[in-house]
Amino acid sequence: MSLFNVMEISSTGMKAESVRLNTTASNIANANTVGSSYNETYRARQPVFATELQRAIDGQSMGAGVQVKGIVESDAPLQVEYAPHNPLADENGYIYKPNVNVVEEMANMMSASKAYETNVQVADTTKRIFRRVLQLGQGQ
Repeated sequence: MSLFNVMEISSTGMKAESVRLNTTASNIANANTVGSSYNETYRARQPVFATELQRAIDGQSMGAGVQVKGIVESDAPLQVEYAPHNPLADENGYIYKPNVNVVEEMANMMSASKAYETNVQVADTTKRIFRRVLQLGQGQ
């Protein structure tokens, strides 16, 4: 594995964690929204990651890394609340709240932030190694 591969892996990791941070922020922003029907209510979303290592081994790509396969909605049940005076209540007096757990989302955001930060540090260290190798080539 060359240092160029390390930079590629680090950059794909940063892109993936950026998607995870944005998805988590969207979940938190919609945590207190209310829907008037079960099908129209916001559902928590999570990104799905996959490794590109096998493709690199098979010769289909130049390096390894992380690939964002997509974003899936949670299948956890929504919160149903009886609130007949709410203007968004359905004909039976129920409102529907998202299946977002804010505590889990905050933990997910902290984890994504740390993973992003780690990838930045890997890229920075690799850059310093490149610089040092160039200095060695100049006889310093």
